[in-house]
Amino acid sequence: MRAIEITGGSGPAEALALVGRPDPVAGPGQIRIRVRAAGVNRPDLLQRQGRYPAPPGASDILGLEVAGEVDQVGEGVSRWSAGDRVCALLGGGGYAEYAVVDARHVLPVPDGLNMVQAAALPETVCTVFANVFEAGTLKAGETLLIHGATSGIGVTAIQMARAAGARVVATSRGADKARAARALGAELSLDARTDDLEAAITAFGGVDVVLDMVGADYAALNQTVLKPFGRWVVIATLSGSLAQVDLARLMMKRIVLTGSTLRARPADEKARLIAAVEAGAWPWIAAGAVRPPVEATFPLEQASAAHLRLEAGDHVGKIVLTA
Repeated sequence: MRAIEITGGSGPAEALALVGRPDPVAGPGQIRIRVRAAGVNRPDLLQRQGRYPAPPGASDILGLEVAGEVDQVGEGVSRWSAGDRVCALLGGGGYAEYAVVDARHVLPVPDGLNMVQAAALPETVCTVFANVFEAGTLKAGETLLIHGATSGIGVTAIQMARAAGARVVATSRGADKARAARALGAELSLDARTDDLEAAITAFGGVDVVLDMVGADYAALNQTVLKPFGRWVVIATLSGSLAQVDLARLMMKRIVLTGSTLRARPADEKARLIAAVEAGAWPWIAAGAVRPPVEATFPLEQASAAHLRLEAGDHVGKIVLTA
C-alpha cells in the first residue's frame, strides 16, 4: 500500500515521504478499512516534529481518523461486514491506503455524508464529546466559551454545543474568523486581536464552561469570566503550558480545572467513548445539526502541503487527505 512515512527533517517537505508498505492484516477483534479520506490534526504536526510519539502498539504512520469501506474483518467481529461505510478513531495509521483498527473504535458513516466529511468526524467529535460534555458537563441553557473557535475542534464544538441547547462564545484571530464562528452558531464571536475579551464576555454574563486550546495566555481571562461552579477544560497549550492560577479564586468560585488527551487512552476506554458518541452525538450529525466544514483537501502524496496549510493557521474547519 501507499503510505506517508516520517523520514526526518524539521519541515513537512523534508520530514514526510510517500512510501510503499506491506498491507496490514486485521487480527482478532479488528477490521481493515480501505481508506478513502483521512483527517489532518494538530497532533500529527507534533508527531512529525518529534514532540508527540505514538503510544505503544500504535502504527508509526500518522493519522488519527479515517473514513472508507470495511475491507477485511478479523476473527470475533460481528457488527461490521465487508463493504460497510465506516469512519474510525485510530491511534495512528491513517495516512495510508489501508488501516487496521479495533472494531469497537468504528462508527457508521451517517447517511448523506461523503467520505471526506466523514473523515473529519471521529477525532474531533470524540474530543469535543469527552471534554465539553463529559469532563465539562455542559448542559442545555449554559454557555460555552471556545478559544480557537475556527479550528477543526472549534467548529465542531460550536455546532455540538448549539445542538445540545447551549449558548456559545467564541474567540478567534481576525475579523474573518470571527464572522465564520458567528455563522456557525456562536452567539458572541470575538476577534482576539482587537476586541476586549474580558469586557465583552463579562457583559455577556460570563460562561459556565471553557474549552481551552490556547493555554497560558488565557489563564487569567478564564478565571475571571467563569461563573461560580464553572468548568475549565484544557486540551491544548498553543501559547504555553505554564500558567498562573489563582487558587483562592478557584476556591471562591468553586471552579473545576481539568484536562485530557485522547490518543493514549486505553482501548476499552476508547470503546466506551465511541459508544457514548454514537448514542449521544451521532443523532445530531444524522439530523444535519452538526456538519464540520472542510477547509481543504489534498491527495495523500501531498501530505506535506496539508501540514503547511494547517501550520499556517488561517484555515476555518478541517483539512483532509484523500487516498
